[in-house]
Amino acid sequence: MNTTVKRSIFGVLFLAVMLGGLLFSEHLFKLLFAFITGVMLYEFYKMTMGHSYRTSQVEAILAGVILFLAGNYYFFGGQKAWIIGVGILLVLSIMIGTIFEKDHKDFQKTGFLYAGLLYIGLPLALSNAVVCKDGEFSGLLMLAFFIIIWASDVGAYCFGMLLGQKVWPAKMCPEISPKKSWAGFIGGWVTVLLAAWILYKTGLLAFPPVHVLFMATLMHVCGVFGDLFESLWKRSAGIKDSGNLIPGHGGLLDRFDSALFAIPTGYVYLLIFSLI
Repeated sequence: MNTTVKRSIFGVLFLAVMLGGLLFSEHLFKLLFAFITGVMLYEFYKMTMGHSYRTSQVEAILAGVILFLAGNYYFFGGQKAWIIGVGILLVLSIMIGTIFEKDHKDFQKTGFLYAGLLYIGLPLALSNAVVCKDGEFSGLLMLAFFIIIWASDVGAYCFGMLLGQKVWPAKMCPEISPKKSWAGFIGGWVTVLLAAWILYKTGLLAFPPVHVLFMATLMHVCGVFGDLFESLWKRSAGIKDSGNLIPGHGGLLDRFDSALFAIPTGYVYLLIFSLI
């Protein structure tokens, strides 16, 4: 199958799954994002730890999924006092688990267990706040955030291909991501501003337009940082993609690297200015 055709088919399927998880019900969102959390942590630990401390990796993946589910329970009206205790026990259980591993030769690698929970587990657990509106599930704000992120990716790719090869070939961080150009960065920003304006006009982002545009700009910038940060991990591991779950697109970490930085940025911006 042609690579472009494969990417298009599985890109559409990925979009359909995301829309289903964000628009239909809290339960679908919970199942989808718990799955995403587990797979992304698996990809991260496989990339950074290989076959070292496999039992502890499983424990950390389960801890990340439980952290997401606990966040869901917290934001949707559950009892809140025990959530902190759950977090502490999860971290302690991982520490204790490493003691019982058979081989402690590369013990320093266990630091990646906590790096994964901070890098992936925590942002995804807090994503429950984005889909919680007055104690009820609403995925519209999260959908708007993803549209901004996707607009950034599409704009960067198109402008990078059109202008970033010969017209303006200056690279952002050639030692980290050789294909990422300043032309793509600017093009992604333009596309993001257009998408944000459309979201404002359609009421999907019902905030003052200056805030919508500035928030979208920050999300674009932080999304690029998220992309570069994941590229650092992959370059350190000597791999091209974090996984192969989505043919033609790589792993889930490749699809959500920008979102891990951009979505918390957008949500915190709205909180700072008391817009939600």
